[in-house]
Amino acid sequence: MALTLEDIAFLRGDRARDMLAAFAKCDLSEANTLPLLTRLRASVRPREASAIFETLKLRKRAKTKFPRYGQSMLFTDEALQQASHPAARRYRARLFSARSALDLCCGIGSDTLAFAAAGSEALGLDIDPLRIAIARHNAEAMNLVARFEVADVRASIPAGFDCIFFDPARRDEQGRRIRDVERYRPPLSLVKDCSADEIGAKLSPAVDLRQLQSYGGCLEFISVAGDLSEALLWLRRPCAPPFATILADGAVHHLYHRAGEPAAIAPPKRWLLEPDPAVLRAGLVQRLAQDLNATLLDDSIAYLTSDERMETPWARYWAILDWMPFQLKRLRRYLVEHGVRKVTVKKRGFPLPPEQLIRQLRLKKGSETRVLVMTRCRGQPIAIICSEPSFG
Repeated sequence: MALTLEDIAFLRGDRARDMLAAFAKCDLSEANTLPLLTRLRASVRPREASAIFETLKLRKRAKTKFPRYGQSMLFTDEALQQASHPAARRYRARLFSARSALDLCCGIGSDTLAFAAAGSEALGLDIDPLRIAIARHNAEAMNLVARFEVADVRASIPAGFDCIFFDPARRDEQGRRIRDVERYRPPLSLVKDCSADEIGAKLSPAVDLRQLQSYGGCLEFISVAGDLSEALLWLRRPCAPPFATILADGAVHHLYHRAGEPAAIAPPKRWLLEPDPAVLRAGLVQRLAQDLNATLLDDSIAYLTSDERMETPWARYWAILDWMPFQLKRLRRYLVEHGVRKVTVKKRGFPLPPEQLIRQLRLKKGSETRVLVMTRCRGQPIAIICSEPSFG
């Protein structure tokens, strides 16, 4: 259901708070939806029961993004989806800390409140009164001081802030992803000429880099524990090639472009390396190969290979057990001879879908498990047989 301001007022009341606490651990599966709604409707009106049920579902989903305060916060489905990973929020907040921060299109306030928690004087603006009401509730739930106001930032943007964070909607009204930065809601150009020492705009990680050529600044691709989380365009930083950032286990790692000799192309060695997706998006595969004394399998494939395993947060490693030019019968015979019954298939630059390849292999006997990496070496299809992956 779509929550309203009247629903938010109800959910903030004592009665709803007590019911949310009482039903917090209930089974929310589809099979139990009707029985649970029936129990709720015995105490409150149908609309109020639906609002409580929707909030219970959203709070359950919010545990990963709001592990500490999620069970006392309010959300909408769309705003919860758009909320950043907590590690990304904390990282940005540290960059903005001890300064005044303006959060444009603040939604339910998660980034504004991260800025406040880091010591910034924070103001969040959003055109949606419902989201502003939720943001104010969430500030109370987290015991943080931040201001939230309903405003159409397309009409005017307040001046006098040290930092501006811009997080526009990147989906249309039908929920489809918006690829064009000038079709974001509002468009990226809204903040291009704003006056602030630091301006950070959150973009889709799939943004077309060609669209950003006229903006200058520097683009940062952020990965959280191996997942590409977001792209940040820093409009007030010196113009530079994109760089990669990894947030993992409380640490922050950066990887920048650096001049050097191109990596050689060679057959598989002892180790196969899969660079973090932030490295791929920032175009830093060659830089990583230099740092890890690794070579490429193919000039168009982002796999690396090396004789030694070096400690790094930037890649996953597989121990290569064997490899061969791809030929289905030969690969099947090899797996059968080695007692392999189950395979996990990864592929880059290989035409067959993993499910189709697994069916064609027809593995029915044995007890061993392997990872098959189907890719190319110097333009030719190959199969690399690996053990389970590990991190550097």
